Amino acid sequence: MKAHALADRAVALLPRSAVAVTLGLLLLPITFGLLGTLLPAFGYLPALGGRDLSLDPLRALLATPGLVPAALLSLVTGLVATALSLGITLVFVASFAGTPVLSRVQHFISPLLAVPHAAAAFGLAFLIAPSGFLIRLLAPWLGIERPPDILIPHDPMGLAMIAGLVVKETPFLFLVTLAALPQVDLAAARRLAASLGYGRISGFVYLLWPALYRQIRFAVYAVIAYSSSVVDVAVILGPNLPGTLATRLVQWMNDPDLSVRFLASAGAILQLLVTLAALLFWLSLERVSAMIRRLFAERGYRFARDRALRMVSMLVVGLIGGSVFAGLGILALWSLAGLWQFPDLLPQDFTFRSWMAALPRIIDPLVTTLVTGLASTLIAVVLTIGCLEREIETGRNGGDRTLLLLYLPLIVPQIAFVFGLQLLFVSSGSDNRQVALILVHLVFVLPYVFLSLADPWRALDRRYEMIATGLGRSRISVLLSIRLPMLIRPILTALAVGFAVSVGQYLPTLLIGEGRLSTITTEAVALASGNNRRVIGVYALLQTILPFLAFALAALLPAALHRNRRDMRV
Repeated sequence: MKAHALADRAVALLPRSAVAVTLGLLLLPITFGLLGTLLPAFGYLPALGGRDLSLDPLRALLATPGLVPAALLSLVTGLVATALSLGITLVFVASFAGTPVLSRVQHFISPLLAVPHAAAAFGLAFLIAPSGFLIRLLAPWLGIERPPDILIPHDPMGLAMIAGLVVKETPFLFLVTLAALPQVDLAAARRLAASLGYGRISGFVYLLWPALYRQIRFAVYAVIAYSSSVVDVAVILGPNLPGTLATRLVQWMNDPDLSVRFLASAGAILQLLVTLAALLFWLSLERVSAMIRRLFAERGYRFARDRALRMVSMLVVGLIGGSVFAGLGILALWSLAGLWQFPDLLPQDFTFRSWMAALPRIIDPLVTTLVTGLASTLIAVVLTIGCLEREIETGRNGGDRTLLLLYLPLIVPQIAFVFGLQLLFVSSGSDNRQVALILVHLVFVLPYVFLSLADPWRALDRRYEMIATGLGRSRISVLLSIRLPMLIRPILTALAVGFAVSVGQYLPTLLIGEGRLSTITTEAVALASGNNRRVIGVYALLQTILPFLAFALAALLPAALHRNRRDMRV
């Protein structure tokens, strides 16, 4: 009896402590990281001799050549990529919500979440490069015998980078929108719009989009923040001269001259302002869009003939999904390619030479990737379960404040506070970089794990637990024998999502690892400047395989565990 009582107390204590730890992990790293970035930006960093506040770093930043074009490039590419991704998502969902097409496309698009940004960017680069697969396909028809002299990727306008961001962010916004779709009465709105002669798209936009957008707006803000400050996609696909502001900051942060850290801190504050400007511009765009929607609705614009637009949206979504899968196929081909000259469509022979040569160098990054991903994800799942249990105890469901806290690490640019965390870790004198790396990854993994698990956890019928409690079962017994087994599929899915997020983290690993720790992602991006497509294919493909294995296990394990318990499949 004493053991059961102690176990119940432990279960009661876990939710309360989990909430406090989760809030601390979401708020403290950002707060101290921003502080660690802000002080050196004003000249205060005693470890490097900066003991007085000064405006010298800001003056040096403003005197840097090419600063304004780099900042504008970051701002414009972030806004354009977000607008295109959201527009494609809106038109497609408005066109096909409530039809079998949407569920089929959902199964087609969902696996794309497991593809890291860097791997998708490499795959797209191998497709659209002057010597890429698309040019090879067209070469016989165009009479091309050598790659055309055009700058794709790394075009000065950042079009390739925008395409890479749209290819990855559209599936994310698509699935977020689908998760919010049950919150609105789709069938009734469809019938009302059709009876009044409105097209499928216009009826959806007039009747459902305002409520739906309120559910996904924080996800849109996260896409803006990421797209305007991304590093790995910018390195792979973005312009070089000038590069985006984020890529220049990484160069300054890795400069052997430690005094450049002051300039890098000032640049990180500028990046924060650029992202803030992008968010403010988007907020004004929201108001303008709402006014236009209201004006069109009041004037009775029905846009009944929207079939062409619906077909175009289906084509675009198909191209997005097809380009990612085709890019992964090209990565696999290059990783096994022997001699592959232009304009040959396929390699002359296949070999495992690239894999065998890369294996000795892969082991350490692979171990770091697995340890960091598994540890951060397991911690995130435990904290999430604790927070959700506390939510059920108190009867409070997550609202806007909870969502804001969850999205805070995703809305604040990574480079603005992770650089400050790096300086704090260095100043602390601690050499345990692995623990630091796990904690920093946890900041970004935790929101995705919580968002993945929250809805299934809240949706489980509590009468199961009430019956078990009435039969004398303890709280820990109810948790372990009823809730966790019934929710094993969403728990494993949340684990897979968190692991995929950890695998894809580039900038936190680069800054916190400081070269001592590297992952498959940092090694893959580092190879971008080397232009060895065979080695890049090996690393980028391995970077993709790891999350796919996690999602495969998340699908197969519940099926195996519940093969003789059909009613346990929740």
